[in-house]
Amino acid sequence: MRCPFCGNVDTQVKDSRPAEDHVAIRRRRFCPACAGRFTTYERVQLRDLVVIKSSGKREDFDRDKLERSVRVAMQKRPVEPERIDQMISGIVRRLESMGETDISSKAIGEIVMERLAAIDTVGYVRFASVYKNFQATDDFEDFIAELAPPQPSEG
Repeated sequence: MRCPFCGNVDTQVKDSRPAEDHVAIRRRRFCPACAGRFTTYERVQLRDLVVIKSSGKREDFDRDKLERSVRVAMQKRPVEPERIDQMISGIVRRLESMGETDISSKAIGEIVMERLAAIDTVGYVRFASVYKNFQATDDFEDFIAELAPPQPSEG
């Protein structure tokens, strides 16, 4: 593994342990050339996924992009980072186990929203506002109204 600080290719693993509920291995590494320390993660990848955008454009699936969008939605929410990591790993496993290498961005967005709804409503609404491209406050009001349980009618 190349050192991110000095580029040395001869780095040493100092510690390995399971991460993300045993679906990844976290490795602490040391560079003897510059004394830098850094962490890497090793995960199983079942297949190379391709995302089909709504425009028809194709691009390689990027776990980091998924993780960034979920972390932005969950920013400053009372949810442990480990739980978010587990959720992201679960989403990736689900995508890989769908049996298809080509997956629509819509399908990915729906799976993410389903998982966020189960963990944190505010994160779910934040993600949905970007995913569904809300343009006005009416869009939020309509979406929130769908979340609220029906109120008993007076009468």
